[in-house]
Amino acid sequence: MRQALVIGNWKMNGSLQQSSELLHTIDGAINDKITAEIGVCVPFVYIDLARRVLGASKLKTGAQTLSEFKSGAYTGEVSADMLVEFECHWVLVGHSERRQLFSEKNEALVLKVIAAQKAGLMPIYCVGETEAEYKSGDRFKVIDGQLQSLLANRDVDLNKLVLAYEPVWAIGTGMTASPEDAQEVHAFIRELIKNKAESIADKIRILYGGSVNANNAASLFAQQDIDGGLIGGASLDARAFISICQKA
Repeated sequence: MRQALVIGNWKMNGSLQQSSELLHTIDGAINDKITAEIGVCVPFVYIDLARRVLGASKLKTGAQTLSEFKSGAYTGEVSADMLVEFECHWVLVGHSERRQLFSEKNEALVLKVIAAQKAGLMPIYCVGETEAEYKSGDRFKVIDGQLQSLLANRDVDLNKLVLAYEPVWAIGTGMTASPEDAQEVHAFIRELIKNKAESIADKIRILYGGSVNANNAASLFAQQDIDGGLIGGASLDARAFISICQKA
């Protein structure tokens, strides 16, 4: 039985005060009725704040990206070891905004996954198609391509990995894949894993991301191969985020 997982992605949002209030509110609302594992991926500058506020909380801190390099002359980059020093647990890799806005490619993203795992972080590797790819019928081809670089690398430990399907056309648009549509893609992803490592396919968690909210979360999470959510905008609203966590 896979434990549900809900990850909030704050993106580049929030002031110091807003972030502190949001962390305290979410942490204070977590109770035994929430059985899902929960995390929040905050901007780099608020990771230490999250560490201090959350302490031994069930709510675990995450980062939104990392460098594939261990150290060196890489101005502006943050390494996996640095994140671990500040007690990060999760790290997003390959979010569609990183792929599109910062031209991150599959090969470099695989190296980021490996760097994260070597340091003891749990990477959440994101895949998904654009609206054009969705409309052209290339969805499964695109997702297969995004995953094959990962699956082909022997240094990637599939036991220490979470996957997230995020249709780009649904991110921040208010549009959401139907539960059945999302399930079809999640089942496809799980089958790809099964072809590579059958023993891991039923254990690996696959999250759905794309305008998940308190109203649609339950129907999405009820699908057989959807193990939780990667939550964007709704994670900035404590009440909405907790409501989503309760449905996982």
